[in-house]
Amino acid sequence: MSNNKNKSNIKMLKNDSWPMGLRPNPSQLPSVTDTYFLKTKDIVSSYGDTEVTYAIFMRRPVISALNLAIDWLEAIVKERKSNVNIKRCFKEGSDVGAGEPMIYISGSMLLLVDLETAILQKIGATCVAAYNARSMVESLRKTSFLAMDARHCAGADMADLMAYGAYVGSQRVKSEGEAIGFIGCATDKTAHLFENKKGLGTMPHALVGYAGSTLKAAEMFHATWPDQPLTVLIDYFGKEITDGLMVSRAFKDLVDKKSLSLRIDTHGGRHIEGLDIAGSYAVLERNAPESIRGFRTDQELKYLIGTGVSAAAIWHLREMLDNAGFEKVKIIASSGFGPEKCKVFSLANVPVDVIGTGSYLPSRWSETYATADIISYGGKSQVKVGREFLLRR
Repeated sequence: MSNNKNKSNIKMLKNDSWPMGLRPNPSQLPSVTDTYFLKTKDIVSSYGDTEVTYAIFMRRPVISALNLAIDWLEAIVKERKSNVNIKRCFKEGSDVGAGEPMIYISGSMLLLVDLETAILQKIGATCVAAYNARSMVESLRKTSFLAMDARHCAGADMADLMAYGAYVGSQRVKSEGEAIGFIGCATDKTAHLFENKKGLGTMPHALVGYAGSTLKAAEMFHATWPDQPLTVLIDYFGKEITDGLMVSRAFKDLVDKKSLSLRIDTHGGRHIEGLDIAGSYAVLERNAPESIRGFRTDQELKYLIGTGVSAAAIWHLREMLDNAGFEKVKIIASSGFGPEKCKVFSLANVPVDVIGTGSYLPSRWSETYATADIISYGGKSQVKVGREFLLRR
């Protein structure tokens, strides 16, 4: 059983556009609800209503991130001019063990039976995303994170929920000790969660391709937004070091103001410019020797010395910048940053200032399935065989 049910609640930011900005609204609800719930509602309507209690749980450990689901439920219930009793078993941001009831919802069966589909959609993946985000921030407390998940989501509703999951997981770590955590997200809609008015972002590869050179893309960006800090993507042409140093020399004034960042997003098909396996081992031997001592799994080795954005790649870029006198240039990394990769980067004490990530999203969707069971009818405890653990203790 989890032992932190009484932790201080995480302060949640409010926004007037929620929860009704999250679908389904009352008119949409019938068309997106499982048909068997709609048929059950018709039967209950004909044969008589009863008071029921639902218990909602998950089969894996998660972080409680239920506020959006509860806000939606309360709005729908208010629209129907009714009421429910909601008993939360865990405060927002708390650990929830596998199989532990997260919330009990009591009320009219006629009122609640057709809401199960939509409310479960808002719970499972959100709580797993919060769990993953918490793990990542715990591993790299001195690193800023940017939620770049929107383009990996199945629509705007999911993007809203995943941004909220990142927020809850990050706030959990920050409530326990010093950590930077998630500082923003990629879209305007959820920017308020991170106390921003606008989404944050750098430049896509498309802009570099359009400009024809990394330096030209940087010049275009800076000319368009001269008062903003400049972040330049440097892996498009496979010349991360050459182009990174070229940009740094061209924008020495921004370097001096600590307003220049270089973003590396090298794909997994090659090493960063100037590195190979032997060179990767060497750079870690110089900077983080303990990271390559002892046994490492194949996946850990990939994150340490493999292709793409590895720990060695960031250390190599940092060395090249520092050797050229550009110690003030910041490094932003993206590409496959989930909980495991962040743990390995922590092991190697990687000097990364910001991580852009969409990989805190659940990687195994089957782990996100929240389940609801009715555990009482008309005040009498009753649940299907095998789910007795859900009954109130």
